[in-house]
Amino acid sequence: MGSFVPNTKAMQDEMLREAGYSDWTQLYEDVPESVLLKDGVDLPGGLSELDVTRVLRALASENVRFEHIFRGAGAYRHFIPAIVGRVTRKESFVTAYTPYQAEISQGILQSIFEYQSMICTLTGMDASNASLYDGATAAAEAVHMCVERKRTVVYVSETVHPDVMRVVATYCVGRDTELRTIGAINGVTDTEALKAALDDTAACVLIQSPNFLGMLEPAKEIGQLAHAAGAKLVMSCEPVSLALFETPAECGADVAVGEGQSLGLPLSWGGPYLGYMAATSAMMRKLPGRIVGETKDADGNRAFVLTLQAREQHIRREKAGSNVCSNEALCALTASVYLAAMGPDGLREVASQCYSKAHYLQSELAKIGLTQAHEGEFFDEFVTSSPNSEKILDALEEKGFLGGLPLFGNKILWCATEMNTMDEIDALVAIVKEAL
Repeated sequence: MGSFVPNTKAMQDEMLREAGYSDWTQLYEDVPESVLLKDGVDLPGGLSELDVTRVLRALASENVRFEHIFRGAGAYRHFIPAIVGRVTRKESFVTAYTPYQAEISQGILQSIFEYQSMICTLTGMDASNASLYDGATAAAEAVHMCVERKRTVVYVSETVHPDVMRVVATYCVGRDTELRTIGAINGVTDTEALKAALDDTAACVLIQSPNFLGMLEPAKEIGQLAHAAGAKLVMSCEPVSLALFETPAECGADVAVGEGQSLGLPLSWGGPYLGYMAATSAMMRKLPGRIVGETKDADGNRAFVLTLQAREQHIRREKAGSNVCSNEALCALTASVYLAAMGPDGLREVASQCYSKAHYLQSELAKIGLTQAHEGEFFDEFVTSSPNSEKILDALEEKGFLGGLPLFGNKILWCATEMNTMDEIDALVAIVKEAL
């Protein structure tokens, strides 16, 4: 190719004149002088495919890859059965985007329908959409499903993941919604503070359980407080934990959301991931994005259709409940293949191993002086207080261990999943003991 720019200089000059400019400098006069590239970009000459591969491999060799991982905080290392990649790498799935002539693409529609069905089973909710970009945007969209004309205040527990909190706050600014934070006591939402804060302007309460600190929230009590004030409960859950603990529906949630990365998606340097969202039947028509439904064709055969498309590309923009443009179809397919491969018993086994190994790790760390920062039940993550967290994490890194996430005040957020062996946990504890 002679140029990646699809138009000639003569065409560019004509467009500039039509726009009322004589040259490019006038077009970019609002750009600060300090960031303008006046002399162009000094790019090296082109390389062959082989040479590019060598350069990329040299860059990749500088990465540090940990074999022993004890960090979660929103992205978790789980075993992924080989069949998950085998199915999702099929060309018909990898190349397929959201179908615009939807009913022709029955295979894609069925895969989304199966995903929705599994999310409903997992959460206990009545309806699921076709997925969202990630857990943070799912939470932000769910919050604004609950906002009404006279109910415009959103309450968010400070135990929600900080990244999720920031995304929700950004959405609130753009939609003139007030966000109020509820504090925590002993690692969980302060229910007394919430009860005192709720009034007739409350749209919803957003909690996360297990929360960012790993603790299980008193979700039922929070749901009762929200409903008593006429507000909705939005509950964010780590999906694997739902194989062991009460579902959002059992806790009284009106909308259930979460990050679906644990369901067969690798860590992958942070994405792409998957936001799941499900709701009660009363909230179904407010779900953003798409819902795939099952019906029968003219011959009475099973068929799939786009039942609901409450997005700005399909209906009047001012009537749209959201401007979410797409769903994570390939990631959603991955989640549904993973869930089908694991089955209820397999997912419960994964959750049980996460729970038992995290509790074993906590008990062993406590024996050498790293006490649990918060009393109460946790799933696969917990926080410890330590005399010198930096020294501990540095010692672990020297031995090829990625320790927990350092938090403020010499605290560490640890995580254990089914991927961590007992020998591995014992080795970590020995390194920490030596460091102390």
